[in-house]
Amino acid sequence: MLKNITGKTKVNIKKIKNRKQSKNMSKKQWYEKLFENYAEKYDKECFTQGTIGECDFIEQELGYNKSLKILDVGCGTGRHSIELAKREYNVTGIDLSESQLKRAREKAKTSGLIIDFQQQDARDLHLDTCYDVAIMLCEGGFPLMETDEMNYEILRNVTRVLKKEARFIFTTLNGLFPLYHSVEQFCASNTEEGNATYRSNTFDLMTFRDYNITEIEDDDGNKKIIECNERYYVPSEITWMLKSLGYRKIDIFGAKLGSFSRNDKLTTEDFEMLVIAEK
Repeated sequence: MLKNITGKTKVNIKKIKNRKQSKNMSKKQWYEKLFENYAEKYDKECFTQGTIGECDFIEQELGYNKSLKILDVGCGTGRHSIELAKREYNVTGIDLSESQLKRAREKAKTSGLIIDFQQQDARDLHLDTCYDVAIMLCEGGFPLMETDEMNYEILRNVTRVLKKEARFIFTTLNGLFPLYHSVEQFCASNTEEGNATYRSNTFDLMTFRDYNITEIEDDDGNKKIIECNERYYVPSEITWMLKSLGYRKIDIFGAKLGSFSRNDKLTTEDFEMLVIAEK
């Protein structure tokens, strides 16, 4: 009798666990909620205003070789893809948000450009082409994921679709910054009227995640209040992950909005870091 009761209990516990896992998988994450109907307003955010200077740097890094195929990971509204396409580069843009991609396609059409924008999850890429270069700027997916494993999967999947001697250029949040500065104060000092606001920031020293309340106004004028969290990385973590994926040369610099440079040594004053990795 006890054996039967125990067996049933085990089955019931398993069913409950499966239901919880299914519920978690179907539940929208904060970054999915954030980028719903938030494309035109996104393009007006302060942190999206450095596109031209950032593309100048990318061109320089590529030696102005327009034959290279570029993958823009987490392309958002397509600002880097479009600017590079204007300069006659072959670019494919991918993003998880259909709302952002819709805006990207509209902007490309207005500019008379044909760009392949695809809805893709960078943790599980399905692409028919291998690329010479991947860019992932302004936290394009990485490091927004809810676990470190998912963030690593983005790096691994991007690496998988790159050619043998490809280059991977991306920016990410600098884990050295919040050890010396308030993330909330930094965001407040770099926000203009109508931009997203961030409050109640709590930086977890055990996980290097910043938890905050983000408030935005979507493209229809509706206010959204979302609980967010982002992973900050220290240079040694980035170096280790990229080395484990087979990159032979890894350079890390401070990332200044609109003016990336190899001359900017990474310091505790830099909110973001610029990573340039070569296979």
